[in-house]
Amino acid sequence: MCQISNAYLNFPDCRVFIFLYSFPRYRRAMRILVIEDEPRMLELLRKGLYERDFTVMTAADGETGLEISSTHQFDSIVLDIGLPKLNGYGVICALRSRGLMAPVLMLTARDAEDDIIRGLEMGADDYLTKPFSFAELVARLQSITRRRRHEENSTIEAGDVVVDPIRHSVTRNNQSIDLTRNEFLLLVCLARRTGQCVARQTLMEFVWGPDHAVRPNTLDFLVNSLRAKIDTPYSRKLIGTVRGAGYVFRRLANAHGEAAR
Repeated sequence: MCQISNAYLNFPDCRVFIFLYSFPRYRRAMRILVIEDEPRMLELLRKGLYERDFTVMTAADGETGLEISSTHQFDSIVLDIGLPKLNGYGVICALRSRGLMAPVLMLTARDAEDDIIRGLEMGADDYLTKPFSFAELVARLQSITRRRRHEENSTIEAGDVVVDPIRHSVTRNNQSIDLTRNEFLLLVCLARRTGQCVARQTLMEFVWGPDHAVRPNTLDFLVNSLRAKIDTPYSRKLIGTVRGAGYVFRRLANAHGEAAR
């Protein structure tokens, strides 16, 4: 049976309407964030993507879009460039500086070569100029998401830790470490963002899914369990806590940095 849940998120000077559609058939549907300030275009994108079985969240300005993307996991982001409060370039720059690597598709009326190059150099994965074919938009979203998933299946090397997502194996200092499913997912999420604070909400969604119903302290117990296997046997500790924000997988060179204790 279809369940539809609509909710408001309150941010300073604005409200963001979020459309969350839960269908048993489409639990693995791609999760898309659309950041677009023109109401008619925003509704067109929301409705069109939903009808193609995507799960969609929306924001009408750059600051709000950045806030949502920092606290939720997305498969792709559709990003307009000419946004109020924080333009698309600022959003891309902030996303990448925070270690958030969700693929970004720029959607803009600007077709000047310099604008396109600037966006791609800042970390966007692809672009479309308005007007556009909706079929092409969907195809490009699927393409950049496939590329990113392929990258996510590649081996992660973070200091003396090596994580193989395909073989589900972990070593530190060439010593094999056995992890549970959830410990492994937590390590992958942290190690892919080495040196970056990963928000608690992001970690919980990555491990338990977007519709998780776990207590916040469950994450703390899981982190402690992972530390016992990854850090306890070694003098240099890699998994740090950023108070009030989340956790960080330290770079070995900065194992005693002030930000993570």
